[in-house]
Amino acid sequence: MGNMLQVALANPRGFCAGVERAILIVEGALEKYGAPIYVRHEVVHNKFVIKSLEKKGAIFIEDLKKVPRGSHIIFSAHGVSKLIKSEAQDFNLIPIDATCPLVTKVHNQVNKLGDKEFNIVMIGHKGHPEVEGTMGQVDTKNSNSKIFLVENINDVENLQIHKSEKIGFVSQTTLSMDDTASIIDALKKKYPKIIGPKNDDICYATQNRQDAIRSMVKNHDLIIVVGSNNSSNSNRLVEIAKKEGVESLLIDDVDTFDPLCLLNKKNIGISAGASAPEILVRNLIEKIKEYSEVSVKELDGIKENVIFKLPVI
Repeated sequence: MGNMLQVALANPRGFCAGVERAILIVEGALEKYGAPIYVRHEVVHNKFVIKSLEKKGAIFIEDLKKVPRGSHIIFSAHGVSKLIKSEAQDFNLIPIDATCPLVTKVHNQVNKLGDKEFNIVMIGHKGHPEVEGTMGQVDTKNSNSKIFLVENINDVENLQIHKSEKIGFVSQTTLSMDDTASIIDALKKKYPKIIGPKNDDICYATQNRQDAIRSMVKNHDLIIVVGSNNSSNSNRLVEIAKKEGVESLLIDDVDTFDPLCLLNKKNIGISAGASAPEILVRNLIEKIKEYSEVSVKELDGIKENVIFKLPVI
C-alpha cells in the first residue's frame, strides 16, 4: 500500500482502574487459594484477558449451580443482583466482589431510592450484565418500588408511571454521554419532579475515552478501536466516531484485522476500550507495519490517576 501512514494513539485509552482492580482480584485469589477459581460471568469484557486468566486457572460460569459447594466465587466488575448474592449464600459459596466501585455507587443510589419507595428508571442496554445487576437491586416482589429500563427516547415516551409518583433515575456507567443526556432531558420533560444523581453516572474512564475520540475525529480518516464485541464502552467509542462521519472499526485482536481498511487512508486514529490491554494496541501497530510504512505519535490527553483499593481476599 506504500504510502506513509500517520497513526495517532488516543489518550487516555485502554485499561481503567475498575478493570485493573477486577483482574488483580482474580489473580490474587488464584495466588492465595490456588486453581481453580470460579468467576461469575467474564470478569471484564475482553477475550484476550479472559483467555489469559483461564490459562492461570480461572473458570468463568454463568450458573452458580455449576460451582462446587464451599468454593470461592468472584463477582465480575459489572456487578450482580441481590438474587445472585443470595444464591451464592444458599449454595455455600464464598463471595469475592470485583464489582467496579463506580457501579457499586449506582447500586447504592438504587437502594436508597428503593428504600424511599421511589419508582426507578434505569438508562441502559437490555441484557448487559451491569444493567441486570443494577436492576436486580430492587426486589420488585417485596417492595413498593418498581424499576423500568429505557434504552432510548422512544422508551421514555412509552413509560407508564404516574406523574405524581416519586420517580428517580440512574444509568449504566459505560454509555455515550450524548445519548444519556438526551434521554435524561426527555425524562425531565415527561416527569418534571424526577430526581437523579448530581453528576451523571457515566464513569470517568468512559467519559475520558469518549472525549479523546471526539478530539481525534476531525483529523483522521479512520478510527480503529481495540476492544471485544461485548464491551459496551468500546462499542460506544466506535459509534461516536461514526456519528461524526468518520469510518470506524472495532477490532478484538490482530487475527480479525482486515488490511483492506487501510486502502487510501493517510491518517489513522487508534484507541482502546477500558477493558482492552495495551499489548493488543501494540500488536495492531505491528500488524499495520506489515502493510505500510508507519509514523506513530501519542496524542495528549487527560492523565488518569484513579486507583481503586483492592478488597481483602
